[in-house]
Amino acid sequence: MVTSFEASFFQLSVHRVGNKLLDEFYVLSDNVVEIKDELLNNLLMKYFLSPFEKVNEVYRFIHSSDELNLNELFYFAGGIFNNTDTFHEVSEQITKYLFDVTNHPKIKSGELYIAYLKNVQLEGELLDAIGIFKSENKETYLKVFPDEGGFGLDYDEAGININKLDKGCLIFNTEREQGYKVLVIDQTNRNSEAVYWRDDFLKLKIRNDSFNQTSNTLSIYKNFVTQKLDADFELTKADKIDLLNKSMNYFKEHESFDLDGFVDEVLVNPQAIESFKTYKQQYEQDHETEIAPSFDISDAAVKKQARVYKSVLKLDRNFHIYIHGDKKLIEKGFDDEKAMNYYKVYFKEEA
Repeated sequence: MVTSFEASFFQLSVHRVGNKLLDEFYVLSDNVVEIKDELLNNLLMKYFLSPFEKVNEVYRFIHSSDELNLNELFYFAGGIFNNTDTFHEVSEQITKYLFDVTNHPKIKSGELYIAYLKNVQLEGELLDAIGIFKSENKETYLKVFPDEGGFGLDYDEAGININKLDKGCLIFNTEREQGYKVLVIDQTNRNSEAVYWRDDFLKLKIRNDSFNQTSNTLSIYKNFVTQKLDADFELTKADKIDLLNKSMNYFKEHESFDLDGFVDEVLVNPQAIESFKTYKQQYEQDHETEIAPSFDISDAAVKKQARVYKSVLKLDRNFHIYIHGDKKLIEKGFDDEKAMNYYKVYFKEEA
Protein backbone atom coordinates (compact mmCIF):
# COMPACT_ATOMS: atom_id res chain seq x y z
CA MET A 1 0.00 0.00 0.00
CA VAL A 2 2.72 2.49 1.03
CA THR A 3 5.92 3.01 -0.94
CA SER A 4 8.64 4.97 0.79
CA PHE A 5 11.68 4.98 -1.51
CA GLU A 6 11.07 8.66 -2.42
CA ALA A 7 10.07 9.72 1.10
CA SER A 8 12.08 12.18 3.16
CA PHE A 9 11.92 13.82 6.58
CA PHE A 10 10.88 17.45 6.65
CA GLN A 11 10.68 17.72 10.45
CA LEU A 12 10.87 15.32 13.39
CA SER A 13 10.11 15.83 17.08
CA VAL A 14 10.62 13.27 19.84
CA HIS A 15 8.81 13.36 23.20
CA ARG A 16 8.02 10.82 25.90
CA VAL A 17 4.60 9.75 27.18
CA GLY A 18 4.04 8.14 30.56
CA ASN A 19 0.98 6.57 32.17
CA LYS A 20 -0.69 8.92 34.63
CA LEU A 21 -2.37 6.00 36.41
CA LEU A 22 1.14 4.86 37.36
CA ASP A 23 2.19 8.38 38.40
CA GLU A 24 4.26 8.78 35.23
CA PHE A 25 4.29 12.02 33.26
CA TYR A 26 5.14 13.28 29.80
CA VAL A 27 8.44 14.86 28.81
CA LEU A 28 8.56 17.38 25.95
CA SER A 29 11.57 18.25 23.83
CA ASP A 30 12.49 21.91 23.38
CA ASN A 31 13.24 21.62 19.68
CA VAL A 32 12.88 19.42 16.61
CA VAL A 33 15.52 16.78 15.95
CA GLU A 34 18.04 17.50 13.21
CA ILE A 35 19.04 14.35 11.36
CA LYS A 36 22.45 14.90 9.79
CA ASP A 37 23.63 11.29 9.63
CA GLU A 38 22.48 9.51 6.47
CA LEU A 39 22.56 6.07 8.09
CA LEU A 40 20.40 7.29 10.99
CA ASN A 41 18.01 8.83 8.46
CA ASN A 42 17.70 5.50 6.64
CA LEU A 43 17.25 3.53 9.86
CA LEU A 44 14.47 5.82 11.06
CA MET A 45 12.76 5.70 7.68
CA LYS A 46 12.84 1.90 7.79
CA TYR A 47 11.59 1.83 11.40
CA PHE A 48 8.70 4.20 10.74
CA LEU A 49 7.52 3.32 7.24
CA SER A 50 8.40 -0.28 6.35
CA PRO A 51 5.63 -1.75 8.58
CA PHE A 52 3.05 0.13 6.50
CA GLU A 53 4.11 -1.45 3.21
CA LYS A 54 1.79 -4.40 3.84
CA VAL A 55 -1.08 -2.40 5.35
CA ASN A 56 -4.09 -2.23 3.03
CA GLU A 57 -6.90 -0.90 5.22
CA VAL A 58 -7.42 2.85 4.92
CA TYR A 59 -9.20 4.69 7.74
CA ARG A 60 -10.70 8.14 8.17
CA PHE A 61 -11.05 10.41 11.18
CA ILE A 62 -14.56 10.61 12.60
CA HIS A 63 -16.43 12.22 15.47
CA SER A 64 -19.69 11.13 17.05
CA SER A 65 -21.22 14.55 16.33
CA ASP A 66 -20.18 14.38 12.64
CA GLU A 67 -18.21 17.60 13.22
CA LEU A 68 -14.72 16.57 12.12
CA ASN A 69 -12.96 19.52 13.75
CA LEU A 70 -13.99 18.08 17.13
CA ASN A 71 -11.72 15.10 16.43
CA GLU A 72 -8.50 16.20 18.12
CA LEU A 73 -6.07 14.48 15.75
CA PHE A 74 -7.96 15.73 12.69
CA TYR A 75 -7.71 19.26 14.13
CA PHE A 76 -4.00 18.91 14.99
CA ALA A 77 -3.15 17.46 11.56
CA GLY A 78 -5.02 20.25 9.79
CA GLY A 79 -3.07 22.83 11.77
CA ILE A 80 0.25 21.36 10.66
CA PHE A 81 -0.79 20.91 7.03
CA ASN A 82 -2.01 24.53 6.93
CA ASN A 83 1.16 25.93 8.49
CA THR A 84 4.26 23.75 8.88
CA ASP A 85 5.84 26.42 11.09
CA THR A 86 3.56 25.19 13.90
CA PHE A 87 4.83 21.61 13.62
CA HIS A 88 6.82 21.37 16.87
CA GLU A 89 4.23 23.25 18.91
CA VAL A 90 1.45 20.99 17.65
CA SER A 91 3.61 17.90 18.26
CA GLU A 92 3.68 18.92 21.94
CA GLN A 93 -0.12 19.22 21.95
CA ILE A 94 -0.43 15.76 20.40
CA THR A 95 1.83 14.35 23.13
CA LYS A 96 -0.25 15.94 25.89
CA TYR A 97 -3.43 14.62 24.31
CA LEU A 98 -2.08 11.06 24.10
CA PHE A 99 -1.12 11.35 27.78
CA ASP A 100 -4.70 12.41 28.60
CA VAL A 101 -6.28 9.38 26.87
CA THR A 102 -3.86 6.89 28.44
CA ASN A 103 -6.40 5.54 30.87
CA HIS A 104 -5.43 1.92 31.45
CA PRO A 105 -2.73 0.72 33.87
CA LYS A 106 -1.37 -1.81 31.36
CA ILE A 107 -0.54 0.83 28.73
CA LYS A 108 3.22 1.18 28.62
CA SER A 109 5.14 4.43 28.63
CA GLY A 110 7.41 5.15 25.68
CA GLU A 111 8.92 7.56 23.24
CA LEU A 112 6.58 9.37 20.86
CA TYR A 113 7.99 10.33 17.47
CA ILE A 114 6.06 12.83 15.41
CA ALA A 115 7.31 13.37 11.87
CA TYR A 116 6.37 15.47 8.89
CA LEU A 117 7.17 13.38 5.81
CA LYS A 118 7.27 14.35 2.16
CA ASN A 119 6.73 12.21 -0.94
CA VAL A 120 5.21 9.16 0.71
CA GLN A 121 3.42 7.18 -1.99
CA LEU A 122 -0.10 5.98 -1.20
CA GLU A 123 -2.28 4.37 -3.84
CA GLY A 124 0.01 5.66 -6.58
CA GLU A 125 0.04 9.28 -5.37
CA LEU A 126 2.97 11.14 -3.76
CA LEU A 127 1.71 12.91 -0.66
CA ASP A 128 2.84 14.78 2.43
CA ALA A 129 2.08 12.84 5.60
CA ILE A 130 2.22 13.27 9.34
CA GLY A 131 3.52 10.20 11.11
CA ILE A 132 2.92 9.48 14.78
CA PHE A 133 4.90 6.52 16.14
CA LYS A 134 5.28 5.14 19.66
CA SER A 135 7.98 2.78 20.91
CA GLU A 136 7.03 0.90 24.07
CA ASN A 137 9.13 -2.26 24.22
CA LYS A 138 12.86 -2.23 24.83
CA GLU A 139 15.27 -5.06 24.05
CA THR A 140 18.76 -5.98 25.21
CA TYR A 141 21.49 -5.94 22.55
CA LEU A 142 25.03 -7.30 22.74
CA LYS A 143 27.86 -5.16 21.42
CA VAL A 144 31.10 -6.71 20.17
CA PHE A 145 34.12 -4.44 19.67
CA PRO A 146 37.89 -4.80 19.09
CA ASP A 147 39.84 -4.79 22.35
CA GLU A 148 43.58 -5.40 23.01
CA GLY A 149 44.22 -7.75 20.14
CA GLY A 150 40.87 -9.50 20.52
CA PHE A 151 37.28 -8.55 21.13
CA GLY A 152 35.31 -7.15 24.04
CA LEU A 153 31.64 -7.46 24.88
CA ASP A 154 29.14 -4.94 26.16
CA TYR A 155 25.37 -4.59 26.11
CA ASP A 156 22.54 -2.09 25.87
CA GLU A 157 19.49 -2.93 27.99
CA ALA A 158 17.19 -0.26 26.54
CA GLY A 159 17.59 -0.66 22.81
CA ILE A 160 14.80 -0.30 20.24
CA ASN A 161 14.40 -2.94 17.56
CA ILE A 162 13.87 -1.04 14.29
CA ASN A 163 12.10 -4.08 12.84
CA LYS A 164 9.33 -3.91 15.45
CA LEU A 165 7.25 -0.74 15.44
CA ASP A 166 4.86 -0.95 18.39
CA LYS A 167 2.28 1.65 17.41
CA GLY A 168 2.00 4.07 14.53
CA CYS A 169 -0.21 5.99 12.17
CA LEU A 170 0.23 7.92 8.94
CA ILE A 171 -2.09 10.85 8.20
CA PHE A 172 -2.01 11.81 4.51
CA ASN A 173 -2.71 15.31 3.28
CA THR A 174 -5.51 14.33 0.93
CA GLU A 175 -9.32 14.11 1.04
CA ARG A 176 -9.51 16.41 4.04
CA GLU A 177 -13.29 16.84 3.71
CA GLN A 178 -13.77 13.08 4.17
CA GLY A 179 -11.44 12.90 7.21
CA TYR A 180 -8.07 12.39 5.46
CA LYS A 181 -6.61 9.01 4.54
CA VAL A 182 -5.11 7.35 7.60
CA LEU A 183 -3.15 4.11 8.03
CA VAL A 184 -2.72 2.61 11.48
CA ILE A 185 -0.60 -0.06 13.17
CA ASP A 186 -0.86 -1.46 16.71
CA GLN A 187 1.37 -4.45 17.39
CA THR A 188 1.15 -4.48 21.19
CA ASN A 189 -1.54 -4.87 23.84
CA ARG A 190 -4.17 -6.29 21.51
CA ASN A 191 -6.63 -6.85 24.34
CA SER A 192 -9.28 -4.39 25.52
CA GLU A 193 -6.75 -1.84 26.73
CA ALA A 194 -5.32 -1.54 23.21
CA VAL A 195 -8.35 0.21 21.75
CA TYR A 196 -7.11 3.49 23.18
CA TRP A 197 -4.66 3.95 20.27
CA ARG A 198 -7.11 3.58 17.40
CA ASP A 199 -10.43 4.39 19.08
CA ASP A 200 -9.65 6.79 21.93
CA PHE A 201 -6.58 8.57 20.60
CA LEU A 202 -7.11 8.60 16.84
CA LYS A 203 -10.89 7.99 16.62
CA LEU A 204 -10.95 6.23 13.26
CA LYS A 205 -13.46 4.53 11.05
CA ILE A 206 -12.46 2.23 8.23
CA ARG A 207 -12.88 3.65 4.73
CA ASN A 208 -15.75 1.96 2.93
CA ASP A 209 -14.02 1.16 -0.38
CA SER A 210 -13.94 -2.04 -2.45
CA PHE A 211 -10.94 -3.44 -0.56
CA ASN A 212 -12.61 -3.09 2.80
CA GLN A 213 -16.02 -4.18 1.50
CA THR A 214 -14.43 -7.34 0.06
CA SER A 215 -12.31 -8.02 3.13
CA ASN A 216 -15.16 -7.43 5.58
CA THR A 217 -17.62 -9.61 3.65
CA LEU A 218 -15.20 -12.53 3.47
CA SER A 219 -14.36 -12.12 7.14
CA ILE A 220 -18.05 -11.98 8.13
CA TYR A 221 -18.85 -15.06 6.05
CA LYS A 222 -15.91 -17.00 7.52
CA ASN A 223 -17.06 -16.21 11.07
CA PHE A 224 -20.63 -17.08 10.13
CA VAL A 225 -19.65 -20.53 8.82
CA THR A 226 -17.27 -21.40 11.65
CA GLN A 227 -19.39 -20.01 14.51
CA LYS A 228 -23.04 -19.28 13.78
CA LEU A 229 -23.82 -21.83 11.06
CA ASP A 230 -21.96 -24.53 12.92
CA ALA A 231 -24.14 -23.89 15.97
CA ASP A 232 -27.44 -23.95 14.03
CA PHE A 233 -26.78 -26.89 11.71
CA GLU A 234 -24.95 -30.19 12.07
CA LEU A 235 -21.87 -29.68 9.91
CA THR A 236 -18.76 -31.79 9.54
CA LYS A 237 -15.42 -30.04 9.21
CA ALA A 238 -15.41 -31.06 5.57
CA ASP A 239 -18.79 -29.34 5.11
CA LYS A 240 -17.42 -26.10 6.61
CA ILE A 241 -14.30 -26.23 4.47
CA ASP A 242 -16.46 -26.79 1.39
CA LEU A 243 -18.58 -23.74 2.20
CA LEU A 244 -15.46 -21.62 2.71
CA ASN A 245 -13.96 -22.86 -0.55
CA LYS A 246 -17.18 -22.03 -2.42
CA SER A 247 -17.16 -18.48 -1.10
CA MET A 248 -13.51 -17.98 -1.99
CA ASN A 249 -14.13 -19.35 -5.49
CA TYR A 250 -17.03 -16.92 -5.90
CA PHE A 251 -14.80 -13.95 -5.10
CA LYS A 252 -12.03 -15.22 -7.36
CA GLU A 253 -14.35 -15.86 -10.32
CA HIS A 254 -16.50 -12.71 -10.17
CA GLU A 255 -15.54 -9.09 -10.76
CA SER A 256 -18.36 -7.75 -8.58
CA PHE A 257 -20.24 -8.97 -5.53
CA ASP A 258 -24.01 -9.32 -5.41
CA LEU A 259 -25.44 -10.45 -2.07
CA ASP A 260 -28.44 -12.36 -3.45
CA GLY A 261 -26.37 -14.03 -6.15
CA PHE A 262 -23.67 -14.92 -3.63
CA VAL A 263 -25.95 -16.60 -1.08
CA ASP A 264 -27.92 -18.45 -3.78
CA GLU A 265 -24.72 -19.81 -5.31
CA VAL A 266 -22.77 -20.55 -2.13
CA LEU A 267 -25.24 -21.25 0.70
CA VAL A 268 -28.23 -22.49 -1.35
CA ASN A 269 -30.25 -23.52 1.74
CA PRO A 270 -33.01 -20.89 2.42
CA GLN A 271 -32.61 -21.17 6.20
CA ALA A 272 -28.87 -20.70 5.97
CA ILE A 273 -29.36 -17.74 3.63
CA GLU A 274 -31.71 -16.00 6.05
CA SER A 275 -29.39 -16.76 8.94
CA PHE A 276 -26.43 -15.20 7.10
CA LYS A 277 -28.33 -12.01 6.24
CA THR A 278 -29.35 -11.64 9.89
CA TYR A 279 -25.76 -12.27 10.98
CA LYS A 280 -24.53 -9.60 8.53
CA GLN A 281 -27.06 -7.05 9.81
CA GLN A 282 -25.96 -7.67 13.40
CA TYR A 283 -22.32 -7.15 12.39
CA GLU A 284 -23.20 -3.84 10.73
CA GLN A 285 -24.97 -2.66 13.89
CA ASP A 286 -22.19 -3.80 16.22
CA HIS A 287 -19.42 -2.18 14.15
CA GLU A 288 -21.38 0.85 12.95
CA THR A 289 -20.52 0.13 9.34
CA GLU A 290 -22.48 -0.90 6.27
CA ILE A 291 -21.62 -3.76 3.96
CA ALA A 292 -23.17 -2.84 0.63
CA PRO A 293 -25.36 -5.47 -1.12
CA SER A 294 -23.17 -5.02 -4.21
CA PHE A 295 -19.65 -3.74 -4.81
CA ASP A 296 -16.59 -4.26 -7.01
CA ILE A 297 -14.41 -7.11 -5.75
CA SER A 298 -10.84 -6.21 -4.76
CA ASP A 299 -8.30 -8.84 -5.88
CA ALA A 300 -5.85 -7.63 -3.22
CA ALA A 301 -8.41 -8.21 -0.47
CA VAL A 302 -9.24 -11.68 -1.82
CA LYS A 303 -5.55 -12.65 -1.79
CA LYS A 304 -5.18 -11.38 1.78
CA GLN A 305 -8.25 -13.25 3.05
CA ALA A 306 -7.23 -16.42 1.21
CA ARG A 307 -4.31 -16.73 3.64
CA VAL A 308 -6.66 -17.18 6.61
CA TYR A 309 -9.28 -19.30 4.86
CA LYS A 310 -8.39 -22.78 6.04
CA SER A 311 -8.88 -25.70 3.67
CA VAL A 312 -7.07 -28.27 5.82
CA LEU A 313 -8.93 -31.11 7.51
CA LYS A 314 -6.80 -32.28 10.46
CA LEU A 315 -7.39 -35.87 11.60
CA ASP A 316 -5.87 -36.60 14.99
CA ARG A 317 -2.09 -36.27 14.59
CA ASN A 318 -1.81 -38.72 11.73
CA PHE A 319 -3.27 -37.04 8.65
CA HIS A 320 -4.00 -33.68 7.08
CA ILE A 321 -6.37 -33.57 4.12
CA TYR A 322 -6.30 -30.47 1.92
CA ILE A 323 -9.73 -29.92 0.40
CA HIS A 324 -9.70 -27.63 -2.62
CA GLY A 325 -12.38 -29.06 -4.89
CA ASP A 326 -15.61 -31.01 -5.05
CA LYS A 327 -16.79 -32.12 -1.59
CA LYS A 328 -18.75 -34.96 -3.23
CA LEU A 329 -15.42 -36.73 -3.72
CA ILE A 330 -14.95 -37.16 0.02
CA GLU A 331 -17.20 -39.25 2.24
CA LYS A 332 -17.28 -39.59 6.03
CA GLY A 333 -18.19 -42.79 7.83
CA PHE A 334 -17.73 -44.80 11.01
CA ASP A 335 -16.03 -48.19 11.28
CA ASP A 336 -17.78 -50.26 13.97
CA GLU A 337 -15.02 -52.83 14.15
CA LYS A 338 -12.28 -50.25 14.77
CA ALA A 339 -14.64 -47.85 16.57
CA MET A 340 -13.16 -45.00 14.59
CA ASN A 341 -14.32 -42.36 12.11
CA TYR A 342 -12.98 -42.47 8.58
CA TYR A 343 -12.98 -40.46 5.35
CA LYS A 344 -13.12 -42.04 1.90
CA VAL A 345 -11.48 -39.93 -0.84
CA TYR A 346 -12.06 -40.47 -4.58
CA PHE A 347 -9.43 -39.45 -7.15
CA LYS A 348 -8.33 -40.36 -10.68
CA GLU A 349 -4.55 -40.16 -10.38
CA GLU A 350 -1.81 -39.19 -7.96
CA ALA A 351 -0.06 -35.88 -8.53
